[in-house]
Amino acid sequence: MPKQKRHKTKNPGVYYIVGKAVSSGKPERIYYIQYRNREGKLIEEKAGRQYQHDMTAARAAAIRGQRIAGKPSNRERREAKRTQEKAEANRWTFDRLWRQYVEQRYAGNADPTDRTNFEKHLAPLFAQKTPEEIVPLDVDRLSRILSKKRKPGTVAKVLGLLRRLMLFGEKKHLCKGPGFRIQLPRVNDQKTEFLTEEQTTRLLKVLNNHHDIQAANLVRMALFTGMRRGELFELRWEDIDFERGFVCIREPKGGADAIIPLSAASKSILKAHPRTDSPYVFPGRFGEKRTDAKHAMRTIRKAAGLPLDFRPFHGLRHSFASMLASSGQVDLYTLQKLLTHKSPLMTQRYAHLHDETLKRAAEVAGRILQGTTQEEGESKLTSKKSPS
Repeated sequence: MPKQKRHKTKNPGVYYIVGKAVSSGKPERIYYIQYRNREGKLIEEKAGRQYQHDMTAARAAAIRGQRIAGKPSNRERREAKRTQEKAEANRWTFDRLWRQYVEQRYAGNADPTDRTNFEKHLAPLFAQKTPEEIVPLDVDRLSRILSKKRKPGTVAKVLGLLRRLMLFGEKKHLCKGPGFRIQLPRVNDQKTEFLTEEQTTRLLKVLNNHHDIQAANLVRMALFTGMRRGELFELRWEDIDFERGFVCIREPKGGADAIIPLSAASKSILKAHPRTDSPYVFPGRFGEKRTDAKHAMRTIRKAAGLPLDFRPFHGLRHSFASMLASSGQVDLYTLQKLLTHKSPLMTQRYAHLHDETLKRAAEVAGRILQGTTQEEGESKLTSKKSPS
């Protein structure tokens, strides 16, 4: 295509070529401007069409003046927008990290406590920031705000979630870290709850008459296996091996998959448990993975007359562990494996129960041996008094 003729105007740096109008096809002037930017580079830019944009030589000259003064052109604005969009696409804010974390860690169904802590405490301060953009003072500020109204345990959980999101972003090579480590406050809130024999009897009686078989068996399995709430919610039928009597726990507390044995009682519960179209043993709404059971747990706790501060899943797990530890028939290493504890230190809270059992056994042994010694002494004394 031959180069179109340029027509000068009385305005410096403004010219036009003759083209065809888009709507009518009639001849139409198309104005261009020439100028040098701040770097001295010669720029040639289309200013607009005579009819379509109502462009004149004077208006083109005004646009040229703006460009010389530094106002960006349409092309520069488009390039700047593309650059900004690209930067945003590569910018991993905490809000974006949270959504990706939930998708990968919980398959879209976030842990209720984590969700609450993020939405109520982290999002207001950090949602649109990246880990690299926060400084230690930001974390100190968050800690001070939380400490005014929240318990130390909550402060530790919120800061722990913040640290997990940072480590997640670094581990997945999504973003850089903040350059400092968040120190979690030490919290001495270890609470070992367990049921007495009388409370256990009342609870089992309530479960036998409870209208919701799903909730009742959920509680039974927590008591009979010591499985965590999340592990029971995650439990699928394919994870249960009825023939060999084992159940596979998927990523307990974020660790490797674990296999634990099923007792005859727990196996009987699962075999009689009603199946639905859902792959989950204890499904939630619409057959999806269950995310909550608070209402059912509160109802059962109240009906069984358990303390108001008794946390059903924590308490039932501790009851299971305490029962085994105090039986004298299960060592702490075996208990650690049954509870899927990563470290033996986590099982040490039950050591005193195991030690008490050992002490009682030692006392029994002592009494038996002492009785034997006394009998031997009396026998010797009798033999000395007897005439030869």
